[in-house]
Amino acid sequence: MRALPLRLIELPLWAALISAAAGGVVLGAAFPTFGLWPLAFVGVFIILWALNGRTWVSGLLIGLVSGAMFWGPLIHWLTLYLGPVPWLGLAGVQTLYFVIFGALASVVLRHGPTVWKSATRRLIFIPLVIAGLWVAREGIAAVWPYGGFAWGRLAQSQAESAFGPLVAWLGTAGLGFLIAWSAAFVFEAIRLQRFVRIGAITLIVLICAAAFPRFQVSPNGTLRVAAVQGNTKSALFDVVEPGQNVIDHAETTLTFVKSPVDVVVWPENASDVDPTRFKESAQVLDFLSAKYEAPFIVGTITEPRDGTYFNSSLVWQAGQGVVAQYDKIHPVPFAEYMPNRDFFHSLAPDLVDMVTHDYSFGTRSNVVSVAGTHIGLSICFDIVDDQQIFDMIRDGANIIVAQTNNADFGHSEESAQQLAIARLRAIETGRTLVNISTVGISSMIGSDGQTIDSLPDHVRGAMTQTLPLSSTVTPAMVIGRPLEWLAGAIGLVGFGLCSWSSRRRNRARGERAGS
Repeated sequence: MRALPLRLIELPLWAALISAAAGGVVLGAAFPTFGLWPLAFVGVFIILWALNGRTWVSGLLIGLVSGAMFWGPLIHWLTLYLGPVPWLGLAGVQTLYFVIFGALASVVLRHGPTVWKSATRRLIFIPLVIAGLWVAREGIAAVWPYGGFAWGRLAQSQAESAFGPLVAWLGTAGLGFLIAWSAAFVFEAIRLQRFVRIGAITLIVLICAAAFPRFQVSPNGTLRVAAVQGNTKSALFDVVEPGQNVIDHAETTLTFVKSPVDVVVWPENASDVDPTRFKESAQVLDFLSAKYEAPFIVGTITEPRDGTYFNSSLVWQAGQGVVAQYDKIHPVPFAEYMPNRDFFHSLAPDLVDMVTHDYSFGTRSNVVSVAGTHIGLSICFDIVDDQQIFDMIRDGANIIVAQTNNADFGHSEESAQQLAIARLRAIETGRTLVNISTVGISSMIGSDGQTIDSLPDHVRGAMTQTLPLSSTVTPAMVIGRPLEWLAGAIGLVGFGLCSWSSRRRNRARGERAGS
């Protein structure tokens, strides 16, 4: 069969914009609730197709369209209670990173063939640079601005895929790099009209990656854990009497948890009345802890000083009160605190006034000792913060407890997306993970990513299981952030070479025209 000429896959701008929109939608479908994980590869490929042959200016536009069509549907759950403004704001900021990626990637795709002239060099370097730029985009968005938003990363679409186990070896950034590289490698093979040969090589590489041996985690003990989902009215606009959530979780515990247990876990905000300040809540926890002869890990809002608030996780022991505490290190901007309050108040006063208290940034370790076991604690969106996960394992966590309150997002896909991230973290860290929510989805997940126990959303219940502990450190935790930095550096240096080559050729053409 005669090979198609390269020019036929360079789309006109109108078709490229349609392709960009399709690529964003397809990429989003790889994430829960659709969870069609192979579409992560397809989505990246379609976006690269839209960028092929484009200038950096039109690359900006293609990045805008693809980013908007990806982020808009992915986090539409923000609109459930808060309306369109926060959704548009967050999706808009994340889309800007897609805009920058579109401009940089278009330069690499357009001028890379003049930097790496042979087919072999193009197949080696262009996919590496494109994947590096993708990881750089995700990495910067995960930490900036205001602490970032590490949602929607490529790896997070693979929690239940054949490639999910690789995250124990490569980490979240490394797995994302592999997906982006695979799509870029196939794309470059098509540009070189060597798809049959190179496509077969890519398929073999992916099959080998999927069949790569799982990292083996060695257990070193067990912990019997009861995790309680109270199905409480814990959303922002829910109206309940103070202390009602404590009562609801206490009743659920008494109904569903049977002795003996080593520890009982309640979710974020389970105690809507701070037991360190109000004796009624303290008495409930004292009674329960004494009855079960076990400490309770309870989410609440603490106020150690007037006007100073923390989103906290308390370890409560009967007769002793708080024996350990973790205060959320990374409060969520615009939800748990309002950055630049005066400025944003001038733009949306009603929304800003909803954030009545600015939670402070915690400074305690996110690892606590409970029943002789080091437990890593994660509160809600802590689970997406790479550095907190690395710190948790560094400080010796043998198991992870992720407490969350998903009530503000109703029956939306937010809970499923967060659970997928938690599942990936269990594999990445080599730790059993207890994901416990006020309203669900709650689940106990093994270090292999398999579900040990679970509760559907919006029901009362408890999971009680004897869970394996581990001190094994996965390669992903050993490598840490440097792999992400290296991948990003490859992308940015490669872009710099392509940009320099473009300017040099333009200057040479200008000199010839002038002579």
